[in-house]
Amino acid sequence: MRTILVANRKGGCGKTTIATTLAAAFVAQGNEVALADADRQKSSLKWLSLRPKDAAPITGLNWTRDKDLGEAPKRVDTVIIDGPGALTGRHAEALIREADEIVVPLMPSVFDTESTDSFLDKIEALKKVRKGKACIHVVANRVRLKSRALLALETHMAETGRPLMARISDRLAYPTLAGEGLSVYDKDTMEFAPYRKQWHPLLLAVGD
Repeated sequence: MRTILVANRKGGCGKTTIATTLAAAFVAQGNEVALADADRQKSSLKWLSLRPKDAAPITGLNWTRDKDLGEAPKRVDTVIIDGPGALTGRHAEALIREADEIVVPLMPSVFDTESTDSFLDKIEALKKVRKGKACIHVVANRVRLKSRALLALETHMAETGRPLMARISDRLAYPTLAGEGLSVYDKDTMEFAPYRKQWHPLLLAVGD
């Protein structure tokens, strides 16, 4: 079973959008997918509750308590974890022990960058990451392509040895579709093709 943790201790970086879109992308590829919500706000479980009955099915898991971590139906081959906002201490280590891949979204601002640098320093020091048993993928989220802010972020992350894996544009389609329990991978139309293209590098990285 492949497990992908979406995490950052900085709030507002779009963890739930990343987690739900990844879940929808993998189920669209024919995988048996579970979306595990480890955040007390349970935004991913709320998204699933809004999901239409005729949409590709995704299993919801409540992982807000440590004792529930790792529980998933045997048929599931991919678990996406929507990590909590305050990912620190034992809870962080417990979630990372479950993960094969760690996706860290951040927005192109100095506040997000400083907080994310510190967060990455901490998780890179954890045994599983340090030994290369869990890979980290940094994603710029809610960005404006070709903006100075994105260029500055790309330069900074490259200098720290953590190049961006993907750049996801700030588009109204994401919150609009989320309000229906859907994603850009549930709408197989040309309108959303440019959006899906931005996810390809990340999907290739975490799908191996």
